[in-house]
Amino acid sequence: MNDYIIAVILGVVEGLTEYLPVSSTGHMILVGDWLGFDGPRASVFEVFIQLGAILSVLLIYKEKFLRMARQYRCWNMYRRENWFRHDTGLTLAHVAAGIVPVMGVGYLAHHAIKTYLFSPGTVIIGLILGGFFMLAAEKVHMRVVCDDVEKMTIMQAFLVGAFQILALWPGFSRSGSTISGGLFLGLSRKCAADFCFIIAVPVMVVACIYDLLKNLSNLAGGDLIMIAIGFVVAFAVAYVSVLWFLKFLNKSSLASFAYYRFVVALVSFLHFFVLN
Repeated sequence: MNDYIIAVILGVVEGLTEYLPVSSTGHMILVGDWLGFDGPRASVFEVFIQLGAILSVLLIYKEKFLRMARQYRCWNMYRRENWFRHDTGLTLAHVAAGIVPVMGVGYLAHHAIKTYLFSPGTVIIGLILGGFFMLAAEKVHMRVVCDDVEKMTIMQAFLVGAFQILALWPGFSRSGSTISGGLFLGLSRKCAADFCFIIAVPVMVVACIYDLLKNLSNLAGGDLIMIAIGFVVAFAVAYVSVLWFLKFLNKSSLASFAYYRFVVALVSFLHFFVLN
C-alpha cells in the first residue's frame, strides 16, 4: 500500500482513538499489523503523529494551560493542607500530582512493557479488561462529589492520576482507565475527562521525547512527507473527536465504548489467532 495512504489511515486511527476510551496503542498495533506497517520506522512515525494529537488538546484547553503557566508561583503542594482544598482552581500542583505515579512506574517498567506487552494477544487482553473496568466504574458511579475540574483537590488529582498506571498495559486505554478512576472517586464524567485530557499532555510529551531519542536514527529523509501527512490528519481528527466526546459525556455513559472494545477484541482474536 502507498505510504501516503498508510499515513492517512493511521493518522485517522490515532486521532480517533488517542483520547477516546478505546486504546490508541491497541488500535495502532492492530491496524499497523493489518497494514504490514511495523518495526522501527513505524515506531518513529507513530510518535510524531501522537504529537499531532497532543497539539489538538493544547489548543482546546489553551486557556487553562496559559492560566496555570501564569500562576506557576502561586501553589505549594508540599503543604499538607493544600492537598485537600477545593478553592485553588486547577494548578500545576494538580497536574504534577496527576502525572507522578504513571511517569514513575512507566520509567521503571518501560523496557519490559515495550519488550513483552506490545503484541496482538496482550492488546486483546487489555481491551477486554479495560472494558469490564469501565462497566464497573459506571455501575458504582452514583454520588458526584466534584463536577468541575477547577474544584478538584490535589489529593483527588493524585488518586485519579494513579489509575493511569493501568494504561501502561497496551489495550487498556489511558483515557478509559483515568476517566473510570475518576468515576470510582466520585468525579463527574466531564470533570474526569477534562482532567484526563489535561494531564495526558505532559505524560505523552515526555513519552514521545523518550521514544524519539531512542528511535530517531531510524528516520529517513524520505519519510518526512509521510510524517507530515500523519501529523496533520491526527491533529485534525483528534480535535474533532475530543470536542465530540466531551459533548457525548454530558448525556451518555462509557458503556457503549466498553461494548465496542469487546467487539474489537473478538474481531482481533479471530483475525490473529483463528483465521490466520
